[in-house]
Amino acid sequence: MVKSRKHIVMAMVVCILLGFASSGWTAEGTGKVNINSASVEEMSQLRGIGPAIAQRIVDYRDANGNFRSVEDIVNVRGIGVKTFENIKGGITVGH
Repeated sequence: MVKSRKHIVMAMVVCILLGFASSGWTAEGTGKVNINSASVEEMSQLRGIGPAIAQRIVDYRDANGNFRSVEDIVNVRGIGVKTFENIKGGITVGH
């Protein structure tokens, strides 16, 4: 009985730590990636966004300023309507 409690507690600790580790790149409390502040690595976690497109997002943001809406991400070369549809639920501009 004691051994199984230990395993349960250890599993809970691991889950909590994994939750904290994965939440570092999300907009606070939303579980979404803030495209106005996320790094290339963080944006690469989005479905269908690899390192090259993630870098283009950051480069576009650096050159043009923050995105005003999530829809503005389609102005980045390589992100079309289909890609936007896949990621729109997972991104925010942090308002």
